[in-house]
Formats: sequence, structure tokens, C-alpha cells
Amino acid sequence: QVSLVESGGGLVQFGGSLRLSCAASGSSFSMYAMGWYRQAPGKQRELVAISNSGSTNYADSVKGRFTISRDNAKNTVYLQMNSLKPEDTAVYYCYGVNAIGKYWGQGTQVTVSS
Repeated sequence: QVSLVESGGGLVQFGGSLRLSCAASGSSFSMYAMGWYRQAPGKQRELVAISNSGSTNYADSVKGRFTISRDNAKNTVYLQMNSLKPEDTAVYYCYGVNAIGKYWGQGTQVTVSS
């Protein structure tokens, strides 16, 4: 059974930084795409950043502040978040795709205080 396990969320002040990690396990198929979505209260889940076969894409709202990276040997994806704003407050979900399916993590809360 494939699982994606996130870590690194928490409470941070405006302008601070956090680093999220997500490790995938349970499949012999590597994730060719891994990324992050987020969902704030009362809002739809939205793409934050994704790494797909060597290319990366970011939401306009996080460009220049967030950086996605991967360690393919460990089937792990990271999200370095700098210059955090209160509007970045949300549950952040790890997302992965391999040859046999699409998967979600359980989510990790990120709260940015003003």
C-alpha cells in the first residue's frame, strides 16, 4: 500500500520560513511527479508547486518565495517556504503520481501569524 507521509508543518510568524518534507513508500514504482497542494478554510484545494519529470511549476502566489526539490533516491519531495504570509495558512497536502496511480498524504497544518 502506497503512503505519503508529510512532516515539517507548524506555527511561524509573518516573514518566517518552514520546510515541508514528504516521503513516499510502499510501491516498487517510483513517483514521476510529486508536489504540494494546499487548502485553506472555506477554500478549494489548490496547487502550490509540482515537480514532474524534471520540470517544476509554481502557483503565482508563491513564486519567488517557495522552492520545491526532490530526492529521487529517497522518493522524497521537499517544499522550502520563505517569506511566509498569513495567507499561506492552510493544510498542505503532498501529492504523488506513479505508473499505477495518484496518491495524497494526510496533510500538515501550516499557520502563519501576523
